[in-house]
Amino acid sequence: MTPEDITALPYRPCVGVMLLNSDGRIFAGQRIDSPVAAWQMPQGGIDEGEEPRTAALRELWEETGITADLVEVLDETPGWIPYDLPEDLVGKVWGGRFKGQKQRWFLMRFLGQDAQIAINTAHPEFSEWCWLTPEALLDSIVPFKRQTYAQVIAHFRQHLLP
Repeated sequence: MTPEDITALPYRPCVGVMLLNSDGRIFAGQRIDSPVAAWQMPQGGIDEGEEPRTAALRELWEETGITADLVEVLDETPGWIPYDLPEDLVGKVWGGRFKGQKQRWFLMRFLGQDAQIAINTAHPEFSEWCWLTPEALLDSIVPFKRQTYAQVIAHFRQHLLP
């Protein structure tokens, strides 16, 4: 694809979940499809006709096994936060139909116990998981998503422990 072709592509509508534990740490999972360190928060596409909050709870369950009764939704970003894929990934991800994603982010507090987290789901996305500080999360995310994560952390900062 040429740079002009990529620029003309739309963003994929998506949601993301910043999940906090009782210590104020953020859930991060290592992508199962990446041979290098690629930690991220739960995220995924919005189905046709699906509301973003519903999509966020569905994605959280699909990727972590955490059900809606085990979280409290604390906040959400007021608008969409976009990111562009690196050019070499555009043709490989989502059938080359999107240049990146525009995401609506939700902050949720995990009310359960770590033992209730199950990343070995029907379609696993993570090979392992952990709780990270905001700074460690920024250090662990793939570079092309770092600015998005910085914006999400900044928006939710008032809810995060120092």
